[in-house]
Amino acid sequence: MTEEIIIAGFGGQGVLSMGKILAYSGIMQDQEVSWMPSYGPEMRGGTANVTVIVSDERISSPLLTDYDTAIILNQQSMDKFESTVKPGGTLLYDPNGIIKHPTRTDINIYKVAAAKEAADMGNPRGFNMIVLGAYLKVKPIVKMENVSKGLKKSLPERHHHTIPMNEKAFARGLEIVEAI
Repeated sequence: MTEEIIIAGFGGQGVLSMGKILAYSGIMQDQEVSWMPSYGPEMRGGTANVTVIVSDERISSPLLTDYDTAIILNQQSMDKFESTVKPGGTLLYDPNGIIKHPTRTDINIYKVAAAKEAADMGNPRGFNMIVLGAYLKVKPIVKMENVSKGLKKSLPERHHHTIPMNEKAFARGLEIVEAI
């Protein structure tokens, strides 16, 4: 099994963190992983994306042009990455701020209202964990217990008190993802 993923949105949405947690989760179950971030100089508010590969086999290159899955969190990213999903692949998106929804018919499309749900939960920083939960409901490429381990590994120890809130947000993402 090899899963090639692009996660794309604005800086400050937790795009790079989500990719890092997913990569660490793969490491926790002895898989090969690649995590390659890309972001503009402005960090918050600028574009950000990360390519993550999780595989049972050795990864020959982290450079990709087509993906098994695209996780899209803003319109700019939808415009740029919708066409890069391989036929039969998966596109997961948060509809908040998306004006032009995905139109392809040769891929599986899912949406998760993560921004709204994070606000409703009173945990806007849990946005990325809701999205990650939704993704792993659709494509369970790592075991849920390894997500908790990956979260602990990727967060600095001073933020470990947020793990229960993040796990709650993750669980909510499992519940609210919708097929389109």
